Parts: sequence; structure tokens; C-alpha cells
Amino acid sequence: MIRLNSFGPVVAHTSPLEALRAGIGAFIGLGLVGLLVLLPSVDLTTGIYLVAPFGASAVLLFALPNSPLAQPWSAIVGNTVAAVVAVAVCLSVADPTLRIALAVGLALVATILCRALHPPAGAIAMTAALSPDAIDELGFMFAITPVALGTVLLVGIAIVYGRLTGRHYPFRQFDDPNKHGTLDPEPTERLGLSEEELSVILEQYQQSFNLGVEDLARLIGAAEMQAAGHRINPVVAGDVMSRDLITVRATAPLVEVADLFRQHRITSLPVVDENARYLGVIFQMHLIDHARQDASKLHHRFGAAMRQVFENRANTAANAARIMSTHSPRATPDTPLTALLPLMAEGAVDAVPILSDAKIVGIVTRTDLISALARLSIQ
Repeated sequence: MIRLNSFGPVVAHTSPLEALRAGIGAFIGLGLVGLLVLLPSVDLTTGIYLVAPFGASAVLLFALPNSPLAQPWSAIVGNTVAAVVAVAVCLSVADPTLRIALAVGLALVATILCRALHPPAGAIAMTAALSPDAIDELGFMFAITPVALGTVLLVGIAIVYGRLTGRHYPFRQFDDPNKHGTLDPEPTERLGLSEEELSVILEQYQQSFNLGVEDLARLIGAAEMQAAGHRINPVVAGDVMSRDLITVRATAPLVEVADLFRQHRITSLPVVDENARYLGVIFQMHLIDHARQDASKLHHRFGAAMRQVFENRANTAANAARIMSTHSPRATPDTPLTALLPLMAEGAVDAVPILSDAKIVGIVTRTDLISALARLSIQ
């Protein structure tokens, strides 16, 4: 018996900001493609018909940029191949019902064989089959413009928009460099499984169209991390955090900040106010980034800019508040260690401040985490 909740939504909750990001992207993409491709067309009715297929492509490119069906090869080759097949069918078959069914069916076969499955390609084929007069006029040029040209433009806009809004499109491949620019896989993706083995898993579960190898590796890694967290779930941040903290005021000059890093050999420095309330955190990289920016602005060498950070005690404008991070993750003493594992493993942060009533009571560094895991592994 089919349960009623089977008809409910299965897509995970999405933030309104993400929904707005996708909607604005589709608006910009289709607007620009319309201006550059559809409106200048000789026959504007062709452009009007193509709104539906391009709209479906926009949904994939801007709302589901990680989907294998939304990648540039799938979109460009899929739409173009479908258009070529549909034009050939239109020029060969007169019966409308047979023409439509044959165009969509053969387009589906062709795009799958080309490893370019893209759902809107079916709409491209159907659009052509429903417009025999336009196809008679355009012929195979229909596959070049507006279809291929329009899809190329839409993909190009999606790439630029994705980078501007913090999304990675096209998605990372299995052997892409990591965030540090090296060839080592991300820590959570070091599974001991090759790309071929992951591909076999996708084929066995018939998920090749829904998930890429890179995404599968990331999901398996996240699942393993979560499972490891369950094994150490009783341990909380308060059990492993460093409590005797070196802190600095927001008004402290950068030379004082640099001196504290050098003197205590620490990697993170919490910033507090006069009442010990937490304001932010400074990592060593913040000092380096500040010196690099100054060197760029003043056309100095990087070494000279770093010396200026260490030596200019009179510069009160360059203080801790200027370079501290206020948006880094934080936790409470009761936060399970499992919640901190992904942050540390993926290199997102070097340390997580532990707060109680807005005051910092400790900090969990990567060293603290490694020590805790080492102790647990021998228990």
C-alpha cells in the first residue's frame, strides 16, 4: 500500500537566500540569452517557442549546478544533438504524432549514447517537432542558432554567476586540485577507493545520471566522518578545549598581535572587549593577508610589508579589530566533538572558540582535536 506521506516533498529544506540566488541567476541568464540570441532571430516565433527548453536548462544550471545533468557537456551537447535529431525527423516524417514521439525518443537515445543526457533536450526535440514550418525554413541551422549558441551563452553565464555567488560550476572532477591547489584529495575524500571503483558503485545502483563520482566520494567521506563522530559522541568540546587562553583587545596594534603569535607559538588569537566578551578571532593567515594587501596597495615587496606590521607600533589604525574574523564558527562547552570534526578535517578553520554567555571560556584547536582522537583510539 502506498503511504500518503510518499506524496510529500522529498527535497531537503533550502534557505530562502539560496532560492533567491537560483531565481536571480535564471533571470539574468535567460534575460541575456534572450537579448543576444532570441530577439535578433529572423523568426521571433522560434524564439518564443524556445523559452520553455531554455527555461528548463536554467533551472538545472542555476538551481542544481552540481547535477551531472547540468554540466556543460550535458547541456551544450545534449541540447545540440537533440536539435539535430529532431530536425532530421521533421524533414523525414510528415505525421505529427509519429514525428513528435520519434523526435523525442531518438533524441533521448542519442544524448544518452553521447553521455550528454540533459532533460531540457527532450523539450528541444519536441519544440522542433511541433514547429515543422519553422524547421523547414531554418533546417539544421536551428541546431546551431538559437539552440547551440543559446546554450553556450547560458552555460557561460552560469559559470560566471556561480563563481560570483560562491558556487562551484562546473562541478569538481575527481582528480581536480584541492582548495590548497595540490593534488591530494580533500581529507574527507581519502577513502581508499579509486575513481573506477566509485564509478562501479554508481552503475550498480543506477545513479550515474543523478550523482557524479566527486559528489559520491564527498558523501561517503561525510558519512564516515559522521559515523566516527557517533563513536566518540559522549565527548564534548568542554572536555578537550584549551582553557588558559591568550587573548587580545580589539584596539591592540598589529605589532602586539604579531608579538603574541611569536612569543606563545599559537595559531589563533581570540579578540575580547574589556568585559571579556568574545568579539572575533585572528589566525596567523590574517596577518599575512593584511601584509599582502598593504604590499599590493603601496607597491612594496611582501617582506617589507611584513616588517612594517612588526615594527610600526605607532600605527593605531592597523589594529586587531581591523583584521579579526567575526564570522568564524563557534561552539559551546556542550557541543559534541562530532560537530567540530568536519570543520577541522576539511581545513575550514584552525580553531573553534568556545563561548558561554557571550564570553570565551576556551578554544578547541586542531591540536586539541588530534590529541583527543588519539586518546580515544587507545581506550
